[in-house]
Amino acid sequence: MRDVQVSAGTIEYDVVGSGPPVVLLHGLLMDHTLWDRVLPLLPAGFTYVRPVLPLGAHRRPMRADADLTLPGMVRLVAGFLDALDLDDVTLVHSDWGGALFLTAHGLDRRVARQVILPCEAFGNFLPGLSGRLLALTVRVPGGLRFAARQLRVERLRRLPMLLGHMARRPLPDELARRWTEPLLRDPAVRRDITAYCRGPFDEQTLIRDTEALRRFSGDALVLWSPDNRLMPPEHGPRLAALLPAGRYAEVPGAYVLSMLDEPETVAREISAFLTSPSAR
Repeated sequence: MRDVQVSAGTIEYDVVGSGPPVVLLHGLLMDHTLWDRVLPLLPAGFTYVRPVLPLGAHRRPMRADADLTLPGMVRLVAGFLDALDLDDVTLVHSDWGGALFLTAHGLDRRVARQVILPCEAFGNFLPGLSGRLLALTVRVPGGLRFAARQLRVERLRRLPMLLGHMARRPLPDELARRWTEPLLRDPAVRRDITAYCRGPFDEQTLIRDTEALRRFSGDALVLWSPDNRLMPPEHGPRLAALLPAGRYAEVPGAYVLSMLDEPETVAREISAFLTSPSAR
C-alpha cells in the first residue's frame, strides 16, 4: 500500500497498471479489497487506483479536526485526485454515493468518465434498515464495537439489518474480519465513522446535488443491480437519464455489492466501457 497526504490526513491506496487512471471507490465499513475479484479481470492499459476512504475500515485515522461530514468527504475525494495529480479519471462508484456530488460542488475537473454501480443517490442516504441501524449505532456508547463483533459471525451478518441485503453471496469471513478490525482496534477510526454518520443529511440538498449530474458532460455507465433492495431499482435509469452522455446496463441476480456477487459480469461491462471508442 502507498499513502498520500490530503487536508484531512493520510489516505492509503493501492495502484496497479499504467495508462489513464481508473479510481475504484468503496462504501461504508469496507476498503479497497472490495474490488479484489474484479481487478484481475479488467483490461490492461489503465492505472487502477483504489483508495481506502475514512469510512470505517481504514487503518490510518484522520486528523481529529478533519471535516468528515458528507460535504467534507466529497472534498476529500477531490483532494485525493489532486494529491496524486490524476487527470482524465474514470471514477467508479459503489455503495457510497458521496463522490457523485463532485459535480455539484464544482470539484469534478479531473473526472472525465464515471461508472456508477448501485450506490446512494437522491435522498437515499443512509439507505434502508441497515443504514438506519448504523445511524443509531454510532449514537450508542460501545455501539460500533458491538456491531463489528456481530459482523464477524456469518449467520448474523446475513441478517437484513446487517449485510443480508448488501450481497447475495455470503461475505467471506476473511473480508468480514479485515473490514471490522480497525473498528475493534482503534477508537480514532470509530471517531471518524461517527463523524460521518452523525453529519447532516438533508433530503432536498441530497436530491439537488444528485441532479447536478446534468452538468457532467463526460461518458457515464450506470451499471445497476435491479434485484437489490437497498438502492431503489428506479434510481439506476433515473441516474442514466440525468447524465447527458449516460447509458444504462444491469447486473441481474446481484445485490448492492455486484462486484462480489457477479464479478465476471461487472468486469465485462466496465471493460467494454473503458475500451469503447467514445471512452477512449
